[in-house]
Amino acid sequence: MSNTVPNTPGTSPDPAKLTPEAVIAQLRTMQSQIDDVAPLTKEQRKLLKQRLRRQTKPVVEASINVIGVLYNVSQAIGQPLDKVRQLQDDSLRWDAVADEARAFLRGIEGGNLNRHQRLALIGTQAYTIGSQLAKDPAKAVLVPHVEEVKRLRAASRRRKTTKATQTPAPTPVPPAPVPALDTSTAAKA
Repeated sequence: MSNTVPNTPGTSPDPAKLTPEAVIAQLRTMQSQIDDVAPLTKEQRKLLKQRLRRQTKPVVEASINVIGVLYNVSQAIGQPLDKVRQLQDDSLRWDAVADEARAFLRGIEGGNLNRHQRLALIGTQAYTIGSQLAKDPAKAVLVPHVEEVKRLRAASRRRKTTKATQTPAPTPVPPAPVPALDTSTAAKA
């Protein structure tokens, strides 16, 4: 399997450009080489974030400093200060990796949205030109294709409107009748 983009007529292959399959293979290879990759469920992630909200970074850093003040603290928790500091350093460095990976993912998603947009534009142009050419009896071979696009467009519009009409509007609750005051007894008093 080649790691480069396939050669198209009139272009030379660029060995620096990776195919989507090559990127996936490299990502999987990297993931297998990283310790402590832990995919969490949505609930687990939520629970950990709730716990961490109570322990802000400054509080954690100040608490870690307590270990260095007295050897008895390190002994009591069973963690030597140098190992805790290494874990703290690793955490900061992996934060940077996570930030870079998020930026990488946003770039990939942006590039793919641009591809989708270009494809939609090309499709619209093809349909518009095809529907004009289909009016010529000599190009009747286009008619079933143009009709299929029309059918699919109409079906996608119907799905949108049925979703909108499926959510019924809340029915207003009529106000409770207010009991009338008996003014005849109030006037007598």
